[in-house]
Amino acid sequence: MSDHDILEMESDMEGDIELGMIEEEVVYPEEFLPTYHSIKEGGNVIKAQEVEFNDKPDSLFFNDGVRRIDFVLAYEDEDKKEYEKRHVFQRRKRRREFFEDNLMKMGMELEATQSVLDEKLVFLKVHMPWDVLCTYAEVLHIKLPIQSNDMSARPSPWRFFSCITKHFYPDEKLISKESEFFTAPFEKNRQDLFCIKDKDHFFTPSMRSRMAYYILSRAPYEIRGNIKKFGITKLLDGGVYKAAYPIHDCRFNVKSQEPECPNERYLLYEEWAHPKSFYKMQPLDLIRHYYGEKIGIYFAWLGFYTRMLTWAAVVGIGCFIYGYYTRDTSTWSKEVCDPDIGGKIVMCPQCDTCQYWTLNSTCNTSKNLCIFDNFGTLVFAVFMSVWVTLFLEFWKRYQAELEYEWDTVEFLEQEEPPRPEYEAKCIHERKNPITGVKENVPYTACGRCVRVSIGMTTVIFWIMLILASVVAITVYRLAVFFTFSRELRHTNLTIAEPIKEYVTPQMATSVTASLISFVVIMILNTLYERVAIWITDFELPRTKTDYENSLTLKMFLFQFVNYYSSCFYIAFAKGKAVGYPGKPVYLLGKYRNEECDPGGCLIELTTQLAIIMGGKAIWNNIQEVLIPWLKNLIYRRCARVTTEKVIPRWEQDYQLQPSSKLGLFYEYLEMVIQFGFVTLFVASFPLAPALALLNNIIEIRVDAWKLTTQFRRAVPEKAQHIGAWQPILQGITILAVVTNAMIIAFTSDMIPRLVYYWSFSVYPYGNNTENTMKGYINSSLSVFSTNDFDTVDDDYIHTPPNLTTCRYRDYRFPPGHPKQYEYNMFYWHVIAAKMAFIIVVEHIVYFTKFILAYIIPDVPYAVKEQIKREKYLTQVILHETNLKLVSKRLKATETETES
Repeated sequence: MSDHDILEMESDMEGDIELGMIEEEVVYPEEFLPTYHSIKEGGNVIKAQEVEFNDKPDSLFFNDGVRRIDFVLAYEDEDKKEYEKRHVFQRRKRRREFFEDNLMKMGMELEATQSVLDEKLVFLKVHMPWDVLCTYAEVLHIKLPIQSNDMSARPSPWRFFSCITKHFYPDEKLISKESEFFTAPFEKNRQDLFCIKDKDHFFTPSMRSRMAYYILSRAPYEIRGNIKKFGITKLLDGGVYKAAYPIHDCRFNVKSQEPECPNERYLLYEEWAHPKSFYKMQPLDLIRHYYGEKIGIYFAWLGFYTRMLTWAAVVGIGCFIYGYYTRDTSTWSKEVCDPDIGGKIVMCPQCDTCQYWTLNSTCNTSKNLCIFDNFGTLVFAVFMSVWVTLFLEFWKRYQAELEYEWDTVEFLEQEEPPRPEYEAKCIHERKNPITGVKENVPYTACGRCVRVSIGMTTVIFWIMLILASVVAITVYRLAVFFTFSRELRHTNLTIAEPIKEYVTPQMATSVTASLISFVVIMILNTLYERVAIWITDFELPRTKTDYENSLTLKMFLFQFVNYYSSCFYIAFAKGKAVGYPGKPVYLLGKYRNEECDPGGCLIELTTQLAIIMGGKAIWNNIQEVLIPWLKNLIYRRCARVTTEKVIPRWEQDYQLQPSSKLGLFYEYLEMVIQFGFVTLFVASFPLAPALALLNNIIEIRVDAWKLTTQFRRAVPEKAQHIGAWQPILQGITILAVVTNAMIIAFTSDMIPRLVYYWSFSVYPYGNNTENTMKGYINSSLSVFSTNDFDTVDDDYIHTPPNLTTCRYRDYRFPPGHPKQYEYNMFYWHVIAAKMAFIIVVEHIVYFTKFILAYIIPDVPYAVKEQIKREKYLTQVILHETNLKLVSKRLKATETETES
């Protein structure tokens, strides 16, 4: 064998097809894999011990009852497969036996047990001995207790209401509070410094599983010449193993009969995942203890976000109630509905084949618009800008507390090992710019640029594809509006009479377009997920955190355009470039641009948000509940699982769904997209926070139920924070200030109404003696002469007798004026007021956000003190240990000298 082997990971194939590429070996540094060992090519392998099931369904140990099961691998016995493909299965068997032998040589202990339900299926149980645990606890920098926390905790401000608040927390008799310790990274040669009372329980099951998976993902399974293949991931992809997972400690709805079982899964179900506990706070410490920090930080963030939504939902509902009860008092809405005002105003056709129509036909639309387009909405938009800043700042503080309590304060990138897929492709040598040590990387600087360029090009292509779909839906809006305008206003069908009063052409077009937009969004979403994963795999990020951050950015960019593009179109493009009746603007030279309702496009934006937000929430929750439940049900029916047989713990878990390779990525994505709806367009839909709050209350329990009852136990992972989602949330909050200010300025009619009230309702522009909204509708509609039409189709349009003029929504001079159909003074006043409003509101809100961010520290003072105390204790203990070692060596030297 040459000095350098090749590490290559490839999926199992029926033939012995090789890539034909010679790669240099990536040698595992001792700090990453100190027990690394592999047998030589052609050497004899040692098989795992085979035992019979001992009829203990709740046992978490080997048959000896002493060695704990830290991981389980499942495979089908190759000798019991059909003869035709025996050569393929024998190849898999060689790889599996080679892999298992290497695991045992690296310190793991294995025990195989045949399935109770399927004679072909075998379960391989993995145990990590104490010495191996100590070795890899040091490799992974796992922080463990060195001394009890002697700093007194600050009393809670809610302690006086404990008799009430205790009902909103998990039962303390079932889930007791964890003891607090100062911790330090574990060192194998200094075990006496750590609080080791019981070696069997010093490392938690989640820590043991994490260390076991670390070895499994790096152990070799085949050596062929100078080619070395390794990792459980590719063995799973190639079908050598059917599953690999840590086991749950008990059934979710029944306590274990084993005396040493903590029944944490049962407690999580009863106090967290069960629907009856929807009003309780989450047992975050137990979630982190059972599933690891990565899952724990997600539920901590989701719970915090949900609690903060409560305040936004209350204010939003208040604004909605205010708008609902004041809609009948709106002067401009009364004018629209008044038969003597709105009933006598004839509006110009909104398309080349549309009819003339009276303004009061939009009476109900104008009343509904008053619910959302009022001064309360302006107050709510400013409130939400402040709320979102408080949310992020207080989350940073809460996150800092969790970082300290969960020992992730100093979880640095250097501590996270490279992904096996990355290590397998390391063929180029470079000098590390930080350490100066030579290291292997999978690509040169030029190769990295090529990979990133290809990825960016693909992402841009898909984003352009989404924009093309938005244009297609816009064309649909324009085309179908003509049909609705013709049919809805002149249909004689009796069934249409009850809804004819409420369904306007604008509303019908908006609803159908929103539904189509939702369907297109879901389809493109499914397709792009696969593309984004492929691009990220191609880029080959170094660590799993880098991988997830890269995938997060790609997926969010796509989802941002996918979900929000239609909303941005309605808010800022629709009805903005329509010309006027005699000279309309056409899209693609064929379709006349659609206009907004006389009250504005705000009600259409509200409809779009309600449909997409509500539809997405309902679809996702149904999908999250039904799909895993149905899959498990079908598997149990196909496997013919009966209650008569005693099924071991590891086989019960095998019947569950495997955990996602991307972890909680899709849950984060779902919530961040929702956060965008709640913040970016909240000025048009004050009920958005209330809908989000209701959805999140359900979402927490759905995710908890799914994780606890329908999925195998996930491999625990370390995480310091929510990763790339944090800057994405910050970017959304900055953009939200701009979008809401522009919605109020350009989408709603609030600014034109204010301009009319304060300037144009009184002298010198108006005839009223005091400020009033009377006459606003007449002032906001321009006059057009029917004789100036040259684009309408006389075969379809019937012009009422004696009709010489019609009205349209704009601010232009009337016919006969020296500047007819040009913008009048009202228009320029409104534009100036809109720009002034945006500038003033943005500066005030951004200044407020800056002040709040400055005065609220990211890390609480008490946490800073505890971190300093912990570092001090660690330094003192290590210093005293070093002094003892020096003293011991000096005494030994003196003794030798004297003798």
